[in-house]
Amino acid sequence: MLNYTISYSTKKKPHYRRNNTDFLPGGRRRQQRKPGVQYLNHSQGFGRRGGRGGRGMGTNNSRKPYAFIAVGCAFLFFVASIIWYANREVDITLNGADAKARINSSIEQLIEDQQLEPTPGNLLAVDDSVLKKEGGERVSVKLNGKRVSANDLEQTKLQPGDKVEVDNGCDFYEEHDVQATEIAPTLTVEGRGAIKYVKTWGVPGRSEIWVGKQSGITADKGVVQEVVNCEVVCRSVSPDAKGKKYVALTFDEGPSENTQQIVKILQEKSVGATFFLSGDMVKKYPDSVKAIAQAGFDIGSNTYSDTDLSGVSGDDLRSQISRGFDAISKASDTSTALLRPPYGSFTQENWAQAMDLVSAVVTWNIDSGDWTLPGVQAVADTVVGSVSNGNIVLLTDNASTSSQTVEALPLIIDQLQAAGYELLSLSDLIKTDEDLAEELKSLTKVNMPKDAALPQIAADGGNSE
Repeated sequence: MLNYTISYSTKKKPHYRRNNTDFLPGGRRRQQRKPGVQYLNHSQGFGRRGGRGGRGMGTNNSRKPYAFIAVGCAFLFFVASIIWYANREVDITLNGADAKARINSSIEQLIEDQQLEPTPGNLLAVDDSVLKKEGGERVSVKLNGKRVSANDLEQTKLQPGDKVEVDNGCDFYEEHDVQATEIAPTLTVEGRGAIKYVKTWGVPGRSEIWVGKQSGITADKGVVQEVVNCEVVCRSVSPDAKGKKYVALTFDEGPSENTQQIVKILQEKSVGATFFLSGDMVKKYPDSVKAIAQAGFDIGSNTYSDTDLSGVSGDDLRSQISRGFDAISKASDTSTALLRPPYGSFTQENWAQAMDLVSAVVTWNIDSGDWTLPGVQAVADTVVGSVSNGNIVLLTDNASTSSQTVEALPLIIDQLQAAGYELLSLSDLIKTDEDLAEELKSLTKVNMPKDAALPQIAADGGNSE
């Protein structure tokens, strides 16, 4: 076993340095601090991070209250901004004067905010006596010119630029039973001419008798809605264009076996025309109807069969007209409401019972007389010798007359053109008369208002036009 010796005395222990930090710069500074002087250290939030108790811990803990305060302030500012935006004031007009109101506030709130005190209306008996003072409408309100009911004042919100009118409430009548009587429109047919149409549609009037449920009073209110009487106008075409002359050729009672030849002649001559077709003949010659439609000529109805409508009424009248239109529609895939009654006869009674079916009733200014079979030259001479500006010429396209019509037609067209006439379809002829075109906007459909009704005529019956 080795023997060891020590180099110091066992009686006196060696001196060890207890604080190694004395050798660091920080340690020296702490040793150099003077008594009585206050120094700031890192743990108080200054200088570098760190300190006793762990790196950075003292600094973060000391800053948390400031962070919470900043976030809270931002949140409060955000909430305040929303509240301000939601409750900001906007400019409106109140009873004609500039005013301000909270946006999206109700009309009810506006009345309260402006301290308006309108006087309520009264509750009236049916004879206009007062049953209860101020028992009527609480307040009368219009928003942008439209009346707002009392039940909607709370739900109706205001927006910038709104115009609000607040007035005293209106009087209300007591609940009552109504005994109503309809006043039917009457019919007048005015003027003379080949074109007849409804100028004013009839609208029923109304008279009422009220029986109050609370008072028991019966009151005759008389006419509460005025009747609008029906007016049919008859007139001829008066072209507006000076220096120009127009005429319309029309063909009745077709189609026939010669109709397509008539169509070909018209196309070759580049002229317009109008065909009034009979429903029973349409079924017999459907290809001729298609040829007319494809050529672009106007189509009207001669009713379903060759029947004098002045002796027909009610359902039979309406059936003759409707079936004629339906046959044309099925054969040509086109619609029309233009009517030429057989023999040109359409009475006031016919108008009163069927005006809702026709756009116009068109007769003629010149009858060629071809149906009497006077010969080709005679037919041409009659037409050319009688025509004037704006006239409608009657020609016939039935089984007995159509061959004569085919021969006379080129002569008629050539001579009319030589005389300076432009040959048009009926719809184009109407367009030359600005006033007529404004009143008679369509020949293919009926423009009857929804509130209109068929009129009544005098007990002595109607007269033909």
